[in-house]
Amino acid sequence: MAKRGAILIKNGRVIDPSSKTDKVLDIYIEGGKFSKIGKNLKSDGAKILDAKGKIVLPGLIDMHTHLREPGRENVETIASGSIAAVHGGFTSICCMPNTTPAIDDASTLNFVLEKAKKAHCNVYPIAAITKGRKGATLSEMAELASMGAIGFSDDGNGVGDSLLMRRAMEYSLMLDVAIIGHCEDGSLSLGGSMNEGYTSTVLGLSGIPKESEEIMVARDLLLAELTGARLHICHVSTKRSVELIREAKKRGVKVTCEVTPHHFTLTEEAVRTFDTNTKVNPPLRTKEDIKAIEKGLKDGTIDVIASDHAPHLSTEKEFEYENAPFGMLGLQTTLPLIMKQLVDRKILTLSEAVEKLTSNPAKILNLKKGKIKVGEDADLTIINTKKQWQFKLEDIKSLSQNSPFIGWNFKGKTICTIVGGKIEYIQ
Repeated sequence: MAKRGAILIKNGRVIDPSSKTDKVLDIYIEGGKFSKIGKNLKSDGAKILDAKGKIVLPGLIDMHTHLREPGRENVETIASGSIAAVHGGFTSICCMPNTTPAIDDASTLNFVLEKAKKAHCNVYPIAAITKGRKGATLSEMAELASMGAIGFSDDGNGVGDSLLMRRAMEYSLMLDVAIIGHCEDGSLSLGGSMNEGYTSTVLGLSGIPKESEEIMVARDLLLAELTGARLHICHVSTKRSVELIREAKKRGVKVTCEVTPHHFTLTEEAVRTFDTNTKVNPPLRTKEDIKAIEKGLKDGTIDVIASDHAPHLSTEKEFEYENAPFGMLGLQTTLPLIMKQLVDRKILTLSEAVEKLTSNPAKILNLKKGKIKVGEDADLTIINTKKQWQFKLEDIKSLSQNSPFIGWNFKGKTICTIVGGKIEYIQ
């Protein structure tokens, strides 16, 4: 007889890139773990979910989200962000440290860890590289890593001091964690609100040159080569950044990187509407950059797709374009945008796309996640690739509503999310 809470998923097409599995299988979940995987499994009293015609995936991992807690609980909380996550198919999310205060000491990290215990999905904190993310003094990296910080980033700010970044990388090497780099030379991007070029000139908006990203990408790659540290570069947005990372990988630099769905979906032309939901950092770039990103995704230069979920209140986004904050929602639109822009257009196979949402981020972050394997935590995402739907305002589970994708039509949707053997979302 099955234990209480046991689940049997029947007849689903299981795609698990970590084991190169792509076949119709049954999956038995018991005690929060994968118990059996095979054909024609018996229920033994377990709750049965018929996944015939559906795709069963390892629980999706988003390694770049902003949950705003502590400090801005009116915009998002760990609880509300985790609800949006499971609706989007994510069973694990990583929260960035640009909170108020920043996640840069034991007490703040402990606060986040305690809140995470009550979340609807796994929440893993990334701690700040520097105190207050001010780029002047290193945080207590060893203490934070011992408590549960799974990486270090000053995301939202680049670390301008090269010696300080070198020291951070050296410490990270001893701690066996990744430095997660926000590559931006703030002196070049200061005051900018969109990609610098012809379109910014026509619109009369101050521009952010591609070089503000590329200079820092180049520097951080050289520092990673010098120290031997593991470097993960956030939200790559330009052709030259992709090329620099590709070249560094060929040299043996321990670098990985991510791209967001909005950077392979929208160009700077979207800013012509002056919809402040298109204002993101790094900014939306050009068609040429998107082509380079697509190539980087296909050839493995780009390892991960992450949402960079960045909630803001409508009242904040209602300012003039140049005065509005950077950022858009992403947890509920990442998977459908991947299906629409990459899988349906045959840029990536479904398995290749899933790898960038599961096993790849798990490896980078040293997480025992991202696979369907007997004995491992039962985190699963079930999707219906044929389901046609429209993303509506009332669908948003975040406390904020700043998405440029409201009203977009999609094909492919999460229909069930299981975290640690518990159904957290089912349609």
